Amino acid sequence: MADNHFTTHPGLFDLSGKYALVTGGTKGIGMMIARGLLRAGARVVISSRNADTCAEAQRLLSEFGDVQAIPADLSRYDECQRLAELVKVHSERLDILVNNAGAMWREPLETFPAEAWDAVVDLNLKSPFWLVQALLPALRSAGTADDPARIINIGSIAAIHVAESPNYSYASSKAALHQLTRVLARELGPQHVTVNAVAPGPFPSQMMASTLDAVGDKIAAKAPLRRLGRDDDMAGTAVFLASRAGSYLTGTIIPVDGGIATTASGT
Repeated sequence: MADNHFTTHPGLFDLSGKYALVTGGTKGIGMMIARGLLRAGARVVISSRNADTCAEAQRLLSEFGDVQAIPADLSRYDECQRLAELVKVHSERLDILVNNAGAMWREPLETFPAEAWDAVVDLNLKSPFWLVQALLPALRSAGTADDPARIINIGSIAAIHVAESPNYSYASSKAALHQLTRVLARELGPQHVTVNAVAPGPFPSQMMASTLDAVGDKIAAKAPLRRLGRDDDMAGTAVFLASRAGSYLTGTIIPVDGGIATTASGT
């Protein structure tokens, strides 16, 4: 008789010995992901623009594992290159790249400024591409057919459904990032690098703070699961994509939103 009992692979979600970079890893969703990777055993570099914020985040995360913080303004091409070089100082291999750093600009259509396009698109769309370019040799060095290197882009459900707030450049940049994820997945798969995107819904973060303060209860009530996202929801998704458990996924966009975008009725 066939054995129908499923035995979990002992290392299915283990990231011991892996080296990861999480941009925007000093707060919000980025910190949730960095903490999850650390707890799973990875060595993690986090980055954001502010040096004091980096130092404080490194202090908070250090209880969970080996973490280093590097300040960098990733809206600039030269800063992406500098960060990549500093990441490679400690290892020529990079197992996990999480492109999370992002910006949002809410303003009505009539007054939406030109600078809101450049500021948001540079950070949300260009910087992930620049970092992939700069770190691709290190990702190739880390990846194998059985255990590919991982690129995880943080998109948004604003790129899947139309949000109520006027976030023209944000939604557009995240939709473009979703498509860039698919394009890169097709190209880099044969090179033993997977590329997937996570599309978060409402999670407590600085970017979402004003919205959740104003209408957080209403947003939660519209979700089929009737709640906002929690730290472990985001950490678990990132660890899944970065671990053996997610090694056969590439080109996917995973909404982590309690069903808000994927079950929207249009009413």
